[in-house]
Amino acid sequence: MKTTPSSCKADFLLSKEQMTDLIITAKVKKQLTWTAIAEQIGVDEVWLASVCLGMNSMKQELAENLCAILELPTEVQVALEMFPYKQWSFDVPQDPLIYRLYEIVGVYGETLKEIIHEKFGDGIMSAIDYSMTVGKEESPAGDRVVITMNGKFLPYKSW
Repeated sequence: MKTTPSSCKADFLLSKEQMTDLIITAKVKKQLTWTAIAEQIGVDEVWLASVCLGMNSMKQELAENLCAILELPTEVQVALEMFPYKQWSFDVPQDPLIYRLYEIVGVYGETLKEIIHEKFGDGIMSAIDYSMTVGKEESPAGDRVVITMNGKFLPYKSW
């Protein structure tokens, strides 16, 4: 069951995949970057890309602004406002960049868990109360990708 915004003015509902296709097409045609769009709307580029790829939802005003910038129809705005089903494939990713992130979790996931438990106790890092930034560090040996993940610690409760 899809949850649609109460302000739904669309003639039909787009899937998140259809929404993403329309957004990416418009972004490419307008030769815009996630950074440029995010600056115009006043949000973070990583969060914006996540919404546009269907993994988060957007408040009505932000969705209206995004659709105005990209000249997209009301159906896209409604899809942006819809709550997502956060689903992904459990197959090993084939894209080299995504595979490397998968590999990092495979190689360092347990290490991160150990260190987080030592520093915070028994719990998890939230992916809801969370932010992430992607930066570039210039280096003579080759530029470096800097990914910063910032999640609230959520301790497990005893009852």
